[in-house]
Amino acid sequence: MATECTPVIRVAVASADFIGQAQQLADKLSLPMHSAGSDAYDYLLEYSDSGLALVPSADKGYGSIRCDFAGSEHSHRRRHGGGNGQAIAKAVGVSGKFAPQVLDLTAGLGGDGFVLASLGCTVAMLERNPIVHSLLADGLSRGGEESRGCESTGYDSRDPELDEIINRLSLLEGSAADYLNSLAEQLISSEAEVWRPDIVYVDPMFPLRKKSAKVKKQMQAFHAIVGADNDADQLLASALAVAQYRVVVKRPAGAGFLAQTKPSYSLEGKSTRYDIYALKKLPQ
Repeated sequence: MATECTPVIRVAVASADFIGQAQQLADKLSLPMHSAGSDAYDYLLEYSDSGLALVPSADKGYGSIRCDFAGSEHSHRRRHGGGNGQAIAKAVGVSGKFAPQVLDLTAGLGGDGFVLASLGCTVAMLERNPIVHSLLADGLSRGGEESRGCESTGYDSRDPELDEIINRLSLLEGSAADYLNSLAEQLISSEAEVWRPDIVYVDPMFPLRKKSAKVKKQMQAFHAIVGADNDADQLLASALAVAQYRVVVKRPAGAGFLAQTKPSYSLEGKSTRYDIYALKKLPQ
C-alpha cells in the first residue's frame, strides 16, 4: 500500500457499460485501470449509474465521495440555508440589488460556488487538481441532466430552479496563480474588453492540525490527494489586482490572515471566518 503522501489511485467501473468513459478518464489523468480483486489501491475513481465517485479502500474508514448538486444536502442548503443572510452572502456582497460575478479560485467540489449561484451570482469555478476537477465536472453534468428531468421514462422530475443554478456555474481547469497572472496581463495590455470578476473568492486548503473523527471524509481524502495549498499566500496580491470590488478569503476560525495581510474587515463564525479585502464600494 502507498503512503498517504503518495496514494495509489486507479480508475474503475461498476459495470461494463462505463468502460469507455473510464478509459478516457484514465488516459487523461495517466492513471491505471483497476482489475477487480487483484490490484491494491488507496482510492478508486469509479463510474457507476450514480456518476463518478472517489471510492476509498476499506481501511480508510469512510465512504465514497461524489459531487451531487441534486442531492439532499445541496437541496436543503438552497431551500433552508438562510438566503442573503448567510455569512458567505454577506462576505461576497450579495443583496437584492446586486448579484456579483464571482471567480472562485479554489473550487473543490463546488459547494461554495453552488451556494453563491443559488443566490443569483454567476460563478466561474477554477480547480487545478485533475481528480477533483473530474469529480466536479461530472457533478455539473449530472446536475444539469437531473434538473431537466428524464424524458425517456416519461416521469417529469424537472427542477427549473436547479437548472438555473447550474447554468450560472462554469468550470475552468488550471493553476489559480497562472490564471490570475494571465488575466492581469490581459487587463493591462488588451485593447478589447476583458472579463473582470466583481469578486475573487479564495478558500485555500491548509494542513490538518490533527486527525480525528470530526474531520470530514472529504477533507481527509482531499488532503491525501491534493495536499495543502502552500502557495495560497501568493494569490492575494494577484487577486486584488483583478477583482473589481473585493477579494474574499475563507479561513478557519483562529487562523492567521492570508499573506499576513490584514483585511478591511472580517465576518466571524464558530468555525469559519471570512476576511474581506475591499477595493471599492459595491453597487447599490
